Amino acid sequence: MGVFIQITSFVLIISILVILHELGHFIPAKLFKTKVEKFYLFFDPWFSIVKKKIGDTVYGIGWLPLGGYVKIAGMIDESMDKEQMEKPPQPWEFRSKPAWQRLIIMLGGVIVNFLLAWVIYVSLFVYYGESYIPVDQIKDGIYVDEISEKIGLRTGDKILKIDGEKVEKLDKYLSIDILLGDEMTVLRNGKEVTFPLSDEGKKAALDSQGRNFVTPRLANLEIIEIVDTLNAKKAGFMVGDKLVSVGDKEVVFWDEFTETIEDYRGKSMNVMIERDGQLTSLTVEVDKKNPLGLRNNRVTALRALTITKDYGFFESIPRGLEETVNVLVRQVKQFKLIFNPIIKGYEKVKGPIGIVEMMPPSWNWEFFWGFMAMFSVWLAFLNILPIPALDGGHVMFLLYEIIVGKAPSQKVMEIGQIIGFVIIMSLMVVIFGNDIWNLIKG
Repeated sequence: MGVFIQITSFVLIISILVILHELGHFIPAKLFKTKVEKFYLFFDPWFSIVKKKIGDTVYGIGWLPLGGYVKIAGMIDESMDKEQMEKPPQPWEFRSKPAWQRLIIMLGGVIVNFLLAWVIYVSLFVYYGESYIPVDQIKDGIYVDEISEKIGLRTGDKILKIDGEKVEKLDKYLSIDILLGDEMTVLRNGKEVTFPLSDEGKKAALDSQGRNFVTPRLANLEIIEIVDTLNAKKAGFMVGDKLVSVGDKEVVFWDEFTETIEDYRGKSMNVMIERDGQLTSLTVEVDKKNPLGLRNNRVTALRALTITKDYGFFESIPRGLEETVNVLVRQVKQFKLIFNPIIKGYEKVKGPIGIVEMMPPSWNWEFFWGFMAMFSVWLAFLNILPIPALDGGHVMFLLYEIIVGKAPSQKVMEIGQIIGFVIIMSLMVVIFGNDIWNLIKG
């Protein structure tokens, strides 16, 4: 059932985005009295799942779920319909329209994607608000694991700035901003320290497949669960116990306790706990591999630090625009990771299979709409790239025409379309190859 929900979520998101993107081309084309021959969700080489002609336009659903398209008469596109282009231009064709109208038609899909993301973010802020941990409320700094240590962080650091910009929130984006940043400023042992963010550490973070490597350091916490089959239960630990010391070493933070356990692998460990206001000593055997079987109330402690800021409708409009722009900027910056020879971010690029795996196995509307907004910005960015066969390629030729006063020759347009198609197909092969290879590796 979980896989079915993941696939359904992804297909529904892609379908909505493709239909709205193509409507962004379709509507201005119709307003400028340009004939639209086909409007398709997904591609239809050789055959269609469904198709129906209404007026001058054939509406349909293809079998290849890699996007969608509108076929506009008199336009050199992926259909490479040279026969039509060799005939004299007709007044209802794309090529007969003024350059400014053609530019609006080609920009329509990208504009719709951007506006859609803005609308979704506005709605999410109104309905859910914005939840995060204020950085200045993390009194004991952050806890550093082996990944964040490779990046350059140290346990107890208080994050101040990334690339000179003040950090105010610990939220889902902070880890991404660290990966995309060049340097970080922290408060370490009472002093401000600025250091470069290590490419080796960033690679380790990407290899960890999204594990959060920035978490608040929390003081010694209450034990809320004990696994019956592991040694903590046998040693006499009880729910509600608080750790005081291990051997002769005082334990203030939970990470100190977990790190000390590693020193006692295969040995006995004396632990002082506080129970009902009284100190009690327990001796526990530490297996060479198995955990002790204790779980603390970390989740509750993190929730206590988290605040939720509520937004009214009018207040959410500029905040939604800010979030849309921030997502776009992060996506542009990701190319630093993709082409970095050390990080090799291109190995982590996900195609449809990888994206499906990112979907939650149970239905989550907040994730659904948030992912749709993010992906809508991503589609806008990809489509505006100046690559022939994409919207941005057509925009590039149109801007050339507007500036020079003459359109490129049909031959140049056709060659550009072929080159763009080869580039896009090559990228698709790499992306699908990554997906398949990651499946093989597990």
